[in-house]
Amino acid sequence: MLTLAPYLLGRVRRGVVGSSRYAKRLREQIRQAAADSAGRAVLISGEPGLEKDNLAALIHFGSAARRQWLVRLDGATLRADGANLFGQSGSDGDGSLLECLGDGALLIDKLDQVQPSLQLSLLELARTGQWSCAGEGSRPRHFGGRVFFTAEAALPAFDQVCDLIRVPPLRVRRQDLGEWLRYGLRQQARSAGWEVLPQVSDAVVRRLQNYDFPNNLRELDGLIARAMEQVRLQGSDKKSPQGVLLPEDVFWTANRPQRLRFDLWRWRPSLRQLLRQPSLWAGLKFGVVSWLFVAVNLWLWLGPQSRDHNGALNLFWAWWWPLILLSYPLVGRFWCAVCPFMVWGEITQGLARRLGWQPRPWPRGELDQWGAPVLAAGFAGILLWEELANLENTAWLSSCLLLGITAGAVLGSLLYEKRFWCRFLCPVGGMNGLFAKLAMTELRAQSGTCSGSCSSYGCFKGGPAVGEGLATAGCPLGTHPAHLTDNRNCVLCFTCAAACPHRSVQLRLRPPAADLQREMDPPAGEAGLILVLAGGVTLHHWQRLLGWLPLAPESLQAGPLLARLAIGLLALALPSLGWLALRRLLALSTSTLYLLPLLWALLVARHLPLGLQEAGLLLPVSFGWPDLPHWSADTHVIAFCQSAAVLVGVGGTAMLIPRFQPAGWSRWGGLALALVLAAAGRWLVTA
Repeated sequence: MLTLAPYLLGRVRRGVVGSSRYAKRLREQIRQAAADSAGRAVLISGEPGLEKDNLAALIHFGSAARRQWLVRLDGATLRADGANLFGQSGSDGDGSLLECLGDGALLIDKLDQVQPSLQLSLLELARTGQWSCAGEGSRPRHFGGRVFFTAEAALPAFDQVCDLIRVPPLRVRRQDLGEWLRYGLRQQARSAGWEVLPQVSDAVVRRLQNYDFPNNLRELDGLIARAMEQVRLQGSDKKSPQGVLLPEDVFWTANRPQRLRFDLWRWRPSLRQLLRQPSLWAGLKFGVVSWLFVAVNLWLWLGPQSRDHNGALNLFWAWWWPLILLSYPLVGRFWCAVCPFMVWGEITQGLARRLGWQPRPWPRGELDQWGAPVLAAGFAGILLWEELANLENTAWLSSCLLLGITAGAVLGSLLYEKRFWCRFLCPVGGMNGLFAKLAMTELRAQSGTCSGSCSSYGCFKGGPAVGEGLATAGCPLGTHPAHLTDNRNCVLCFTCAAACPHRSVQLRLRPPAADLQREMDPPAGEAGLILVLAGGVTLHHWQRLLGWLPLAPESLQAGPLLARLAIGLLALALPSLGWLALRRLLALSTSTLYLLPLLWALLVARHLPLGLQEAGLLLPVSFGWPDLPHWSADTHVIAFCQSAAVLVGVGGTAMLIPRFQPAGWSRWGGLALALVLAAAGRWLVTA
């Protein structure tokens, strides 16, 4: 017994989970092997991580010999002469492992890694049950038990003498992934002593079904363990009727192979040290941005109310809008890192904590499923207000818009920890996250380093300094950097890089729009936000589209409110109505993400006239002295820049169409649609 103790398999870890034809066939093969009264040898083959040794245990403990021992030996550790299995010739087998095993079952794991000379002896053992001690002159002996083998490579010689069971990998039986995931969660939750069993949504399962799981069940178990640890650290209190509902962002897998990436921090290590300093960001946000925001709002309220006399209004409409649009392909959502709305939200949250108020953890779950449509509806409301109330030329109303968004950030910060408003509900943040997918920069963690070396989780939950990592409050959007598949939930605040003790986080250059892939599963409201932003262009130029209607008012800023509101809503809805009609006509994919470059270009072209004509007038407008230095672009220059922007946008969309549209008519239809929209957009936004 002492000889066998290190090798004993005492129980089955779990059964075969799933309802696919592969799972049913595997269960039937196991049942037939267990019922085999002759005890024929079994070879279980398949990729790494499929728990083939557990399947051998299922067969043994389901057979009539279930009361006998089952021992497992790693084939990679067996000596070429088989002495640690068969014993030495001088002992004539007495005391060898096989002799001690008697009528029990023997499992040789990783048979394909056994030395070739020993494979011949094992082949004879499987065929006849005969074995001999290592060395010459030993007499053959008979093994009364059953032999199991597992292998990752093909072994034709063993196929002929064994019952062969091929185990399909997880990527083949994707239908079973949801059942495996939920079963694994229940197992690990019970082992960890969870009182309430965790649950996952179908959206999580669908996303994970797009991943191949090269290490199969072993990798799935690691993914589940990381997810449960993150939920435990987050203190999630969101419960479904059956248990704790785990959010999607705690399930992160290995990054897909990525090409054409350039790590800026490996090229310039000093840049990494600079951007990791919390004092840099604290000074920028709380020492500069917060007070600048106060000054701008006071200027908007107390200064002149028209754009040609108020420098703050000029900054907002002629500088901020064009520059933030132009920044998306370069630095993505970086504006959110120093956003004044959320700066005051953080200040309020910090003061509330000092007074004893404790913001609640996020109500985890599928928040994007309702947050994204609310965000899109909020942006639609802002666009209507902007046109109907002439916000571009009314200072105090522009301040009301800024303060309204800030109020949402403050309220969200009081109710929930971190940047709940910024991630799920902020209209500007939603637009930033959408266009950040076009950026040529990305902040990503190496998931292999994170899963294999890290146990602190400081990058997303915060905590004290560990190793070279710094003390931080964790990711403001509550996302693990290894989970990021696009730039939507990364504000480039570098908190994760500051907290990471393993240098896993990298700041990389990449091709623009690298995030946009066919397998993306964006939130339900993201397509709506794209159409709302397109509606903002048609709404601003409503007279060119709807001015011919008999009931159309002369202006959206004057006249009966009901008529103005009706025309405004119709103009805002035109892209949505057109998309629904064209998608059916041209048999297009339901995704609108490939139109993102063109939409960005049209928004740039829509805001360029104001920027190029009035941004250079900031000094005369601010101080009321017309002789101060100023500039204003010629209308022909503006038209050229608008055309160039639209050409860049339609070129980007044309490059993305093959990723989203299947070959054939749909692809050509998508290209024709992009060209038509580009021509119509260029005509529409021309001043």
